[in-house]
Amino acid sequence: MTTTLLPALTSTAKAAAHDATHPRPCTCPTPVLADRPDATVIRHGGIVAKAHAPGTPPTDLTARLETAAHPTLATTLLPPLHATLTELQGRPITLWPYGTPVDRDDPDAAPWEAAAALLARLHAVPASALPHPLPAMRGPIKAARAVARLHAAGPHPAAPPVLRAWAALPPWARAEGPPPGSRHLCHGDFHLGQLVRTEEGHWRLIDVDDLGTGDPAWDLARPAAWFACGLLAPDEWTRFLDAYRRADGAAVPSDGTDPWPALDVPARALTAQTAALAITKAVAADRPLDEIEQALVDACDRMSE
Repeated sequence: MTTTLLPALTSTAKAAAHDATHPRPCTCPTPVLADRPDATVIRHGGIVAKAHAPGTPPTDLTARLETAAHPTLATTLLPPLHATLTELQGRPITLWPYGTPVDRDDPDAAPWEAAAALLARLHAVPASALPHPLPAMRGPIKAARAVARLHAAGPHPAAPPVLRAWAALPPWARAEGPPPGSRHLCHGDFHLGQLVRTEEGHWRLIDVDDLGTGDPAWDLARPAAWFACGLLAPDEWTRFLDAYRRADGAAVPSDGTDPWPALDVPARALTAQTAALAITKAVAADRPLDEIEQALVDACDRMSE
């Protein structure tokens, strides 16, 4: 983030949050919700302003934004305030209503059933119902970029098993070709941080940067990977999977048969992606891997045996 982007983004959020009759100066706090190379997100009152990654193709992001604003997705995706992009310092800017995120300090209250139902509903939306054709969902591209960052970080003793696990994946999971089978509308980067509760108390999916068409199993892959690595409790995984099946989700058989033939490749890809990012962050901070990060690397080692 440039030193001037945050003040400019704050001014944009303030203008959206308050009409011209609002008294000045405004005393609402403006917390920074995220500040990464690919996104800067702030909140001001009931408004969230997001500066998307530099170089984001405006045509692709506009198609994703208009999809989120479409009535067909009103009960699934949080709609933007406007379906038109603006720009600040060469960065695309979008505005959203604030929603309450999942409480990370209360894992027992994680809305696994609601998340599963939202994903199943998203995966069921036909392409003919969308306002514009969408590009491919960006999950495999993000995984490939994570591995590229691992290469760029230099040698690390934990890297070889991750790179072996990555190399063993089929080309489509490494963003080197289209996925097999039919394509569905997918979120592309699902985790519980992509859920917010609206003022009316409804859960909605957020963050449409990776929205597109592809294998819906990718949206189940992160919980599946964490379960396979021993980082997600079996009962939570079962709650999530059973709720997705009850909602007739397209990613796995709904008749109770083994879901892993559908989930195996995406789950392996997400494990390698997450492990690659973990090592890259540890190198940047000049620290050892923590217990969770090491568990991901160990899972990659088992995958590549």
